[in-house]
Amino acid sequence: MRVLVVGSGAREHALCLALAADPAVTGLVCAPGNAGTAMIAESRGLDVADPAAVAALAVGERADLVVVGPEVPLVAGAADAVRERGITCFGPSAAAARIEGSKTFAKEIMAAAGVPTAAARSCTTAAETAAALDEFGAPYVVKADGLAAGKGVVVTDDRDAALAHAAACDRVVVEEFLDGPEVSLLCVADGEAVLPLLPAQDFKRIGDGDTGPNTGGMGAYAPLPWAPDGLVEDVLTQVVRPTLAEMIRRGTPYSGVLYVGLALTAKGPKVVEFNARFGDPETQVVLALLETPLAGLLQATATGRLSAHPPLRWRSGAAVTVVVAAANYPGPVQSGEVIVGSDLPGVLHAGTRRREDGAIVTAGGRVLSLTATGPTQAAARAAAYDLVVKVGFAGAQYRTDIAR
Repeated sequence: MRVLVVGSGAREHALCLALAADPAVTGLVCAPGNAGTAMIAESRGLDVADPAAVAALAVGERADLVVVGPEVPLVAGAADAVRERGITCFGPSAAAARIEGSKTFAKEIMAAAGVPTAAARSCTTAAETAAALDEFGAPYVVKADGLAAGKGVVVTDDRDAALAHAAACDRVVVEEFLDGPEVSLLCVADGEAVLPLLPAQDFKRIGDGDTGPNTGGMGAYAPLPWAPDGLVEDVLTQVVRPTLAEMIRRGTPYSGVLYVGLALTAKGPKVVEFNARFGDPETQVVLALLETPLAGLLQATATGRLSAHPPLRWRSGAAVTVVVAAANYPGPVQSGEVIVGSDLPGVLHAGTRRREDGAIVTAGGRVLSLTATGPTQAAARAAAYDLVVKVGFAGAQYRTDIAR
């Protein structure tokens, strides 16, 4: 099986590693990829936001399976374009990917399906936003309606800051604040059948103790020994299956990964957000523990045969990943810093590139995702932070409390 992975982040590096380990995979391409994916897969130039270009590359590479990693090409219709060329594609259609592309649409789906979530108001004017903020009170939760690379959410006690964030967006969703620990549950679904992966927890804010602005994610760990018994089945029953049924009812069945971001409130799990793809950095820890060959799972999902797939197998122990970001992230960053230790086992690349002289340098905000496993969470955490000591670049920043 020849597989084309679309994307260039640490998520795609993790996908490539898992696919390369699958005996069914005889050829692997990552486009555009990064300096890390280039070590295990063929690289190709690609504008991921251009569905026609994605489809043309899939045809040119004679791909048997295309795996679309990021949300931007999915929302743009890359999966539709690939399937129109007769090639199997893992990833939802543009119509189904709206569940991430529009917070308003996601709320409509949840309301229709009876899914527990925060009360919310969709706002397009300053007056509407102000009224919603007053209705729900502090802490204020304001979310950009469209894609924002994981940085479109502001949670603050400062009403002026909440209004300013809303003013910078065309449309926002203002929500009531959900109190309780957050959990990420990734599920693969072929429209009707669904298989859950391991629950994980990620860390969104830039600073230790969950301080500072939101980012795309600064680290994660799995499994969650503190999660309530029956949590996964409860989420499947209350959230995932009703959502899939509502998507079918609307004529837009959902096939691919449905990422469910949850808050475990005093009244039970409630949905914080849906994503239409593998979460980053959760994917790094979940795939590190997946023993089931990945290519077969993704192909079964993409071809509507998930109900016949055997139960997933998981390695024992735990996995922890620590994201190392460039100075000033999540603000504007400077690229071109030489990276030390970038080829060590467990180093997953995100914002990296290889210079003409062979040096691997920074090329983005989140640069590396340092991932380790161990027999216990404490052991995996220690191994991940051992990697942090061995890997680095000028201005590197990271949290010291991932999975503490």
